Amino acid sequence: MIDTGTTAWMLAATAMVLLMTPGLAFFYGGMTRAKSVLNMMMMSMVSIVTVSMLWVLFGFSLAFDAAGNSTVNKFVGGLDWVGLKDVFGSVYTGLIADKAGDATTIADNFPNMVFSAFQLTFAIITVALISGAIADRAKFGAWVAFTIAWATLVYFPVAHWVWGGGWLFSHGIEDFAGGTVVHINAGAAALALALVLGKRKGWPKEAMRPHNLGYVLLGTGLLWFGWFGFNAGSELAVDQTTGLAFMNTLIATAAASGAWILVEKLRDGHATTLGVCSGAVAGLVAITPACGFVDPWAAIVIGILAGVACAYAVGLKYKLGYDDSLDVVGVHLVGGVLGAISLGFFSKYPFLTTDNGLTRAQGKGLFYGGGASQLLWQFVGPIAVGAFSFIVAFILGKIIDKTIGFRIDEEDEVNGVDLATHAETAYDLAPSHSGISTLAAAKTPIATDKIEADA
Repeated sequence: MIDTGTTAWMLAATAMVLLMTPGLAFFYGGMTRAKSVLNMMMMSMVSIVTVSMLWVLFGFSLAFDAAGNSTVNKFVGGLDWVGLKDVFGSVYTGLIADKAGDATTIADNFPNMVFSAFQLTFAIITVALISGAIADRAKFGAWVAFTIAWATLVYFPVAHWVWGGGWLFSHGIEDFAGGTVVHINAGAAALALALVLGKRKGWPKEAMRPHNLGYVLLGTGLLWFGWFGFNAGSELAVDQTTGLAFMNTLIATAAASGAWILVEKLRDGHATTLGVCSGAVAGLVAITPACGFVDPWAAIVIGILAGVACAYAVGLKYKLGYDDSLDVVGVHLVGGVLGAISLGFFSKYPFLTTDNGLTRAQGKGLFYGGGASQLLWQFVGPIAVGAFSFIVAFILGKIIDKTIGFRIDEEDEVNGVDLATHAETAYDLAPSHSGISTLAAAKTPIATDKIEADA
């Protein structure tokens, strides 16, 4: 029978994860220049539109099978639920026993429709994350086309590989809430698009500072809040492991945020608002794959390592010459890899079902008596997913660029993508007594110059 408590929690967790995408819009929007903030926010918000439609039509079926983890195809789902056919009325069957314990009793848990909605919110945020790498210079229509193609060809199959009974699942890879499926996947695609679109005009010589750190702080708060649904909700139950994932999410994030600003203080002489926010996101990313598998002390270690590693990794773009506008690669790709690999050492409470024929002991990290096999697959998974996502994203980016064009015109980039693409600006800078409409004022050279100066 349906567990109403679990159902209520999963509905709440789903809403929390969906809130992360508007939170990301604020986080990314504040980090851009004033003349492109609306476009940046729109790139996150439109991901909700496109991915939701795809998920209902065929995405859920490509990621998960009606037969559960006993799937025949190890690379993509069997299209059992096209159009969400037969999902209503079916029940997600999961473990009611604590994953950190010994019991593995299978029982009816909560509606499959709720499980589908929960997984949809993960697909949405993953696609939206990519957009930060191409801020200030991408055509909105081209981005919409990319979200459709990449979600179909990359995200849905990768979710199947790791969570839906695919080949990585069968080898026992551990990814509690999406370090590989979400962050490595998005980070690799972000790097590919940054290379396809090239550098922003004036980068890196011209200063391109965040225009609104208040938005960044607000976005960080929304992301941190939503991430409790993201991580603790991934237990798909209400038990001891739910609490473990919740606590680890909190403390790893705090540790990473502190480590990042400590690096800033020692390296640059001052800790910044952007640093404390970036460190928080780095910690959230790194603990995502590990939150339900490790002890709190290990979560602190993972957080500190992520804060330090990502603080230095964001500078790689200047040395290697790729313009990752909002540090998606340095935070999500690097943080995701670090979190995934950490399980090969710190995993204490692994969960391996009988579907993959592995034992609980085989999933433990080296520090808890596990063998090298788990560590190996914690390397193989990120490499395979990262390479696949990068290659497909690069090819898709090139196809879009050669057909409809991916990058906006130079003049539009200088004047601002908000005005050129959406015919609006985030801030009304015209005098209130001028009698000029907001849209008309936005189209005047004076208003545009003012926006550029404020940026």
